[in-house]
Amino acid sequence: MASSKEYLEYILEQLSDLDDITHRKMMGEYIIYYRGKIIGGIYDDRFLVKPVKSAKEMMQEAKMELPYEGAKEMLLVDDVENKEFLKNLVEAMYEELPAPKKRK
Repeated sequence: MASSKEYLEYILEQLSDLDDITHRKMMGEYIIYYRGKIIGGIYDDRFLVKPVKSAKEMMQEAKMELPYEGAKEMLLVDDVENKEFLKNLVEAMYEELPAPKKRK
C-alpha cells in the first residue's frame, strides 16, 4: 500500500520548525531528509526513522518495524502530533546519521 500525499503533508507540517527538510518520492513511499541526510521515511502512512542511538534513547518504547519487505528495521514514531518532540528527535539524530553517498 502506498502512502498518501495527505500523510506526507501532515508530517512535513509537523517538521516545519526545522530548516532544510526535504523529501523524495520513491516507489509510492517518501524518503525524508534533514540537511541532506536521510532521517527516515513514510511507509504505508507510518513515519519511520533510522534506529540510531539518540532515537532509541528518546523513544525507548518504540516498536521496530519493516518499512517494506527486505529492508532493515526502523523505529516507528508514534508521537507525530508533538512538533517539539519531532524537532528535538531529528536534531538529536543528525550527527549520528551517515553522510549522503556521492553519486557517480
